[in-house]
Amino acid sequence: MLYHLLYEFLSPLGAYWSPLKILNVVQYVTFRTAAATLTALLISLLFGPWLIRRLQEFQIGQHIREEGPKSHHAKAGTPTMGGVLIVASIILPTLMWANLRNPFVWLIVLSTLAYGAIGFADDYLKIRKKRNLGLTARQKMTFQFLVAILIGVILLYMAERKLYSTAMNVPFFKGLRPDLVIDSIMASPFFFLGFLPFLIFVAFLIVGSSNAVNLTDGLDGLAIGCTLIASTALTALTYVSGHATLSAYLGLQNISGVSEVTIFCGSMVGASLGFLWYNAHPAEVFMGDVGSLALGGALGAVAVVIKQELLLPFVGGVFVIEALSVLLQVGSFKLRGKRIFRMAPIHHHFELMGWKESKVIIRFWIAALIFALLSLSTLKLR
Repeated sequence: MLYHLLYEFLSPLGAYWSPLKILNVVQYVTFRTAAATLTALLISLLFGPWLIRRLQEFQIGQHIREEGPKSHHAKAGTPTMGGVLIVASIILPTLMWANLRNPFVWLIVLSTLAYGAIGFADDYLKIRKKRNLGLTARQKMTFQFLVAILIGVILLYMAERKLYSTAMNVPFFKGLRPDLVIDSIMASPFFFLGFLPFLIFVAFLIVGSSNAVNLTDGLDGLAIGCTLIASTALTALTYVSGHATLSAYLGLQNISGVSEVTIFCGSMVGASLGFLWYNAHPAEVFMGDVGSLALGGALGAVAVVIKQELLLPFVGGVFVIEALSVLLQVGSFKLRGKRIFRMAPIHHHFELMGWKESKVIIRFWIAALIFALLSLSTLKLR
């Protein structure tokens, strides 16, 4: 909204009143990304106390797992569903500073809102039932896959109109760009089967990303701190992918118009930083599933849009490790009747080993930073 007002409407008036010429700076993605980051940060910081009070008034508190570390029982009743603040702090600055004619912006915004809505329903049912169970696993996964498949279908439609490419960038290999849409099948009566690999890949990537962040959200500031680092790396990757000169130099696919998504990523950085102010140990508010599912879905959707699907596991390395720890724990117990970790996700394993919560959080942040730096280094190591 501000982009269209300041740049398209007011800046041309600089021909008649010279001070308005300064508004030409709004045309640059870098300026608007910085502005969106600061706007998101201010929204989080200003409205955080008000939201916490409202959640306390409505007695919207977190229910703690009985089998978890005993130190967590003191957190029972801490306001949850703070993810509403995160989502609002991401969406509003994006709508303020991005070019709203850009289809990628709307796709990412709507996917974030959709996953946030799934998380909101899950949190609401947990509070209503007064236990740590909202939507069933089957219900949650069904809704998540439906949203992800819809995103994939929209991207296929955009690819048909030459607005998007279904080929992927492969880390470390500049000339390798596999395409998940199978052209040989597309010419047959079973043409729809040619789309399936792409849709399945996109669905599993986005749903996996959403649930990985959700599983990481178990300690004060852990998930939001890792998201802050991952979204910062994605901001750089998105800008490079959308910049014709830089993407050509680095051997990346250039998707015209995708640079506007940088503003969304900047908003995610600001919103994460602002929420961390209240979610840092000891947390005044938890994000809940409304926040974790929305953030994970957003990270996955951005990676798909900017053609960095295979780099996402590097960008969000801590999230991947957390999710794998749960899969290994469940698989081992079902197959062997034995557990690998004292408790999954793995951050609880380290707590039960005697690490203080703050130590686990800081060390996982360090690991997240290392993964983010590694992901950025792959841009040149090709």
